[in-house]
Amino acid sequence: MFDREKWNEILEALTANTFRTLMTAFGVFWGIFILVILLAASNGLENGVKKGFDGIATNTMFMWTQGTSKAYKGLPKTRPFDFKNNDVEALKQKFPDLLYVSPRNQLGDFNGVSNVVRGTKTGAYTIYGDYPELIKQEQMEIIKGRFVNQQDIVSRRKVAIIGKGVITELYLNAEEVIGTYIKINGVNFMVVGVYKSKGNNGGNGEGAQKNIFIPFTTFQQAFNFGDTVGWMALTAKDDASITALKPGILAFMRERHSIHPDDERAVGNFDLFEEFQKVQQLFMVLKFIAYFVGTLVLLSGVIGISNIMLIVVKERTNEIGIRRALGATPGAIRSQILLEAIFLTIIAGMFGIAVATGLLAILNMILATMPTDGMMFINPSVDLTVVFIALLILVGSGLLAGLIPAQTAINVKPIDALRTE
Repeated sequence: MFDREKWNEILEALTANTFRTLMTAFGVFWGIFILVILLAASNGLENGVKKGFDGIATNTMFMWTQGTSKAYKGLPKTRPFDFKNNDVEALKQKFPDLLYVSPRNQLGDFNGVSNVVRGTKTGAYTIYGDYPELIKQEQMEIIKGRFVNQQDIVSRRKVAIIGKGVITELYLNAEEVIGTYIKINGVNFMVVGVYKSKGNNGGNGEGAQKNIFIPFTTFQQAFNFGDTVGWMALTAKDDASITALKPGILAFMRERHSIHPDDERAVGNFDLFEEFQKVQQLFMVLKFIAYFVGTLVLLSGVIGISNIMLIVVKERTNEIGIRRALGATPGAIRSQILLEAIFLTIIAGMFGIAVATGLLAILNMILATMPTDGMMFINPSVDLTVVFIALLILVGSGLLAGLIPAQTAINVKPIDALRTE
């Protein structure tokens, strides 16, 4: 491999017909180029979609009541029921693998009737009653002040955390928000924090910044909800799966509320972790397709190199015969042909990787100048593992391309080769 004469012979053989060599190498160049671009595009799309889950606890499910669909224990069908405060504590005790059990209540809607007043300005907003841990489950960050804390819950404080959409409609430009008061359904609340939604839309979607959060206990007391819980957000610990816990949780809630064990409609649920797993599986399929398509394109280039090497061997039959007559072993002839094929494949492939990487760098520079809010294609790139795999594919492809021509070369008998014109 480190024989200078051998490499001189390889370069001489490959430059004997430069145009043919370039056209042959283009097949490998294009194959590895397509492979890298497809994998980078898959990663870019995956990054964009996962950005939509940014800041949210994906190992989470949401659960609410929908009314029964089966009669049970003398109770009628279509019976309405509600979750209660004691359901929250019961769930925490029954399922120690649950990290958070957050009861939630909701009032109003940003498209509904005006329910918030500040001075002479009014607006319609969605009011949520929540616990402090919600900020670890939802896509939000506090940009000013604070969120609901445990003392707010215990003391039933009338405090509120508002979104930027609320500020835009109820406040003047540059007006201080923290410490001011707003009236929700006739009840005064002091603003103690401002939040911003996270995710790939940056909270710019309609109504995304028009929510108001107040302590859960205050919500129940101020708006006469008693001990009713509208729905719950349940997050499992990192070493547990909420999808695995879900059947037991639903069965437990049906038992607590005297619901038929087979009544699937009574307790509604949405498994975010299950949906997130589907997204991950989708991108695994996309990566497989990228590897499959890229490898097929690369294989076509390898076949081209193999065909050209067969032609080269045919053209050099006389030369091979002379070398054999002068004592060259079959192994030396084979290694010569294999090295030529591998060298051409690796050079073409590395050039393809370099061009693809350069193109991705330019694309990322362009994307960096654009706002990421709402963007579903972020940072298309490939890691070093992919480059290493590509190099292995190139070496394997080179061996495959040179195998048949090399075998053909050593099968030529010296006496027959010398007769060849």
